[in-house]
Amino acid sequence: MSTSIDDLLSFAEEPAEEARRTGGGRARSVLRTLAVTAAIVVVVVVGLRAVGLQVSLWIIVAGVLAVLAVRRVTAALSPPPPPRAGGRAPAGEEPGTWNWSARDALRAAINGWERPLDWCSGNRERFTERVLPRLGELADERLRQKHGVTRESDPARARALLGERLWTFLGTPARRPPSPRDLAAIVAELEKLS
Repeated sequence: MSTSIDDLLSFAEEPAEEARRTGGGRARSVLRTLAVTAAIVVVVVVGLRAVGLQVSLWIIVAGVLAVLAVRRVTAALSPPPPPRAGGRAPAGEEPGTWNWSARDALRAAINGWERPLDWCSGNRERFTERVLPRLGELADERLRQKHGVTRESDPARARALLGERLWTFLGTPARRPPSPRDLAAIVAELEKLS
């Protein structure tokens, strides 16, 4: 029988599930809710009496319980917190889990390109100001990772590595924004850079 690191580190989750199954967790939750309700009611009654107001105790109790119920529902409906910086997010292929953060990160990356491309599809100035610098950064990063140069540090070598078409595209403002087919060809050239 093999045991994974996740199995070894998941000891804190098992007692909570066991307590829920036996009803001990439910009774503890009800007692905690009653104690919190009583404490808040006492504070509210003392505060109201201090300013000279009198409100029925049942109205105050109902109001506090309503606020606590809304708080519990909103906590149950809120998205899970982001993973800690040092922690590992679930892979998403494990049974019963889904890595929502990876899906959201992918969506954010796609939107990071989709919105500017859509926004500047018919406007040359917008394309030159928004998209072209991003493509230049990608080319520089690719050159830096693969060859240890950038367009600024060694222009002659970068020009030879990028090729004349890509070098001209990145270096001169376009007369019109490229078509999706042209842009796909430019990205393919960037990806082929080795």
